[in-house]
Amino acid sequence: MKTETREHRRQQIEDAAYRMLGEKGYAGTSMQAIARAAKASNETLYSWYGDKKGLMAALIARNTDLVRAALAETHGGDPLDRLARLGPVLLGMVLGPRAVALNRAAAADPSGDLGRAIASGGKDVVAPLVEALIARSDLKGDPAELTAIYLSLLIGDLQIRRVIGAMDTPTPTFCADRSAAALRLLQELAR
Repeated sequence: MKTETREHRRQQIEDAAYRMLGEKGYAGTSMQAIARAAKASNETLYSWYGDKKGLMAALIARNTDLVRAALAETHGGDPLDRLARLGPVLLGMVLGPRAVALNRAAAADPSGDLGRAIASGGKDVVAPLVEALIARSDLKGDPAELTAIYLSLLIGDLQIRRVIGAMDTPTPTFCADRSAAALRLLQELAR
């Protein structure tokens, strides 16, 4: 299968997985149902993803890849300038419909499997990237603590509010303004 065709097919499968998560939650979503919704074979899903946990890990990794790509685009230069450009992308991703769908499904998953996968494939991947930028900056203080403060300032309870439906999808302007404010406050705290 050509790379473009395979990528298009992968997107169809992942879109179907998000639809199933929204309709049936994590526990009610099966590989067979996703395959039917995507008009794909079970063999393709199991070959590409292994199992439902593997498919969910792929969905999470795609979200994390947005953050990695934003960091790659800002390679080099002042770490805080890079963080300023990364912040809106990160906030947009965690408040976007895909992350919200995953988090809603995780909140309803009594096994906790999806929540653990989101933590290990999401924040546990992204936080060290942010911490590395902060460590290379001129901010004073422990980079791990400053990262926790920055992420709290940036995201706060917004993700929870999105997951419970108390907040609409934010605009790019909202994400840019919130990101700038979070960075400004972090700089005031750590100078």
